[in-house]
Amino acid sequence: MELVRAFPPTRHSALAALRSGDACERARALATLASVYWRPVYSYLRLRWKRPHEEAADLAQEFFAALVEQHLLDRFDPARARLRTWLRVCIDGVVANHDKAAARQKRGGGAALVQFDFEAAREEVERLPAESPETRFEQDWARGVFAMALDRLRDQCAASGKAGHYALLEQYDLGPERMTYAGLAARHGLSVADVTNRLFRVRRELRRLVLEVLRELTASEDEFREEARALLGESAG
Repeated sequence: MELVRAFPPTRHSALAALRSGDACERARALATLASVYWRPVYSYLRLRWKRPHEEAADLAQEFFAALVEQHLLDRFDPARARLRTWLRVCIDGVVANHDKAAARQKRGGGAALVQFDFEAAREEVERLPAESPETRFEQDWARGVFAMALDRLRDQCAASGKAGHYALLEQYDLGPERMTYAGLAARHGLSVADVTNRLFRVRRELRRLVLEVLRELTASEDEFREEARALLGESAG
């Protein structure tokens, strides 16, 4: 099946919105980008640049502010690199400039929008076995995309009166111990067939939302297809 079949072609690009003259649009775009990339950026600063926790958290905030204030994405060319590759280049530049200044500058504007659980990220970086900064960046990127899609799915299910559908997904696919379909049916007062059908529908919607997030965070159709293949392991046809 073609990867993007039946998927709306409309692109609500966060990258374009970051260059908007509308402050609200820029804020929305920065929040979207940061929600997916804050953990990869933080981990990369810890592993590649060997920065201690507090400095890495501050530099991550500084990086997202710089994306807007210094128009770092204006030079991004999707024909030459993926966005996540370019962002690592931008991180390196922000760190180099920070070190040259020899003192952290407090920035306003966009940085205030980026408030995430750096303490939890710190525990993972310091607890998990050492690996390359690039590998951890890729893993955290994938995690961020799915996390945003799951947040949207949960809110969507709640708004449409289908919170139970999300609960089935959470208990079967996301929990520490996978329940059986029969166990889920008994817990929720459903037939096994109902559990099967609801899980199919909610997984299909999750996939659509994952693609939606990827569309927002890519600058071209080719990049979108490449990132979808990298994340979902499917052929674009």
